[in-house]
Amino acid sequence: MTDPHPAQTCTICGAKFPPRDLRGWPDVRSGISALIRADHPDWGPAGHICQPDLARYRRAYVESMLAEEKGELGQLERQVVDSISQGVPISQNPDEIARKATFGERAADRVASFGGSWTFIIMFVTVLVIWMMLNITGALFHPWDPYPFILLNLVLSCVAAFQAPIIMMSQSRKEAKDRQRAENDYRVNLKAEVEIRQLHEKIDHQLARQWERLAEMQQIQIEILESLVPEKRR
Repeated sequence: MTDPHPAQTCTICGAKFPPRDLRGWPDVRSGISALIRADHPDWGPAGHICQPDLARYRRAYVESMLAEEKGELGQLERQVVDSISQGVPISQNPDEIARKATFGERAADRVASFGGSWTFIIMFVTVLVIWMMLNITGALFHPWDPYPFILLNLVLSCVAAFQAPIIMMSQSRKEAKDRQRAENDYRVNLKAEVEIRQLHEKIDHQLARQWERLAEMQQIQIEILESLVPEKRR
């Protein structure tokens, strides 16, 4: 029994594939066809290309498009090219950086968050007022830090000395998360721009093919009508 869907040969690699794994020349956009024709002059209306070769030329086409606009491709642009060629999402969760943080970094975030809250300010002012009142009045016991509060100044200096690097550490992590968000937005926007451009090219290619088919159908209809005219005259 013969196979109703015999394997066909890929014009590029010469291997045989089922018809569902091949793309015909009309289904390949003109920009990619130009790259294929540069390497394989026999690529034409009767040609077929397999999915791996098509993905490779799609990657080359996107790389040439980005290189033409942006010059040398960087790491982010190559990530976009890999995502388009492999057909996988490129967006990432910016909160992943928080999950990879060490215990010290998480503690720094919590300390910096608490140090910038009204709760900390109110508690800190309350402690300062009680400290000074007890040492000024000496109501409960002998003052341990009389005016001008040398011990209090030492405590405040120590708090400031520890608080500054903790806040800087937290700010560095915040900048890293902001940078990751910006890179993620750039990759997503660049991929969307490239895919929209490819979609426009595909639509233009399909419209051109439809116009060619309509013109061919009209020509056939005209030929049929011309063949019917002599028969009616007879």
